[in-house]
Amino acid sequence: MSQDVFLVLGATGKTGRRVAARLRASGRTVRAASRSSEVRFDWADPATWDDAVNGVSAVYVIAPEVPGPAHEFVPGAVAAGVRRFVLLSGRGADTWGDSPFGLDVRSAEEAVRACGVEWSILRPTNFSQNFDEDFFHAPIMAGELALPARGIVEPFIDVDDIADVAVALLTEPGHAGRTYELSGPRGLTFGEAVEEIARASGRPVRYVEVSPEEFVAALVAQGFSPEAASYGREMFDLMRRGVTAEVTDDVHRVLGRPPRDFETYVARAAAAGAWR
Repeated sequence: MSQDVFLVLGATGKTGRRVAARLRASGRTVRAASRSSEVRFDWADPATWDDAVNGVSAVYVIAPEVPGPAHEFVPGAVAAGVRRFVLLSGRGADTWGDSPFGLDVRSAEEAVRACGVEWSILRPTNFSQNFDEDFFHAPIMAGELALPARGIVEPFIDVDDIADVAVALLTEPGHAGRTYELSGPRGLTFGEAVEEIARASGRPVRYVEVSPEEFVAALVAQGFSPEAASYGREMFDLMRRGVTAEVTDDVHRVLGRPPRDFETYVARAAAAGAWR
């Protein structure tokens, strides 16, 4: 597929921009698309879809934030000539039961599995980079990360590993029809993760256990809608059930090497000034 065009959705996000950069570095032609990219793609605006997929052979898919649109997008992309999809989903998505958390990615999985061409699904656990590029960063900078995470052990995965696996699935044979559950090499509690960040960064930061109700109230006080706050609570409820706790070897299966350790991520992020 070396002469093909690779469409990367969510190209300004944590995984998308890394996938696009790796594809370009390997000499592939990349069409990077998002709501704010030169190639505009908006799940809420189907008028942006045709130009994005025209002439494309493979697509890296970031699921829409609501269920449904992928069931319209995927058949249209296949009709336009797309022959391979790689979808970013969530760890253990088929074990989430009736939880309202993750209905968007589960809907996207259904759409991709029914596409009639090659597809692969990535189901990573929580990203290590959530601590420096996303919603855990501001609390850490304020000196306190408060979560309802008692009893949760999480094998955080480095986003660079997700991107490496995604590129392999987009460009290599042998992955069609497969779902990969991705994790880091060891499980940590959130308290242990914060301790590692504090040591590497030199910042006085601590983990504080709060109840689910306190967590939701704090999110609403920060400006999140009650629905979004409840969505966050559902995520921790699922994690407490242990659906994301197991360490897997799928990164090694795809790449032939172990996943990056959380300690390695922390040292690299601290050296780059993530928590200054």
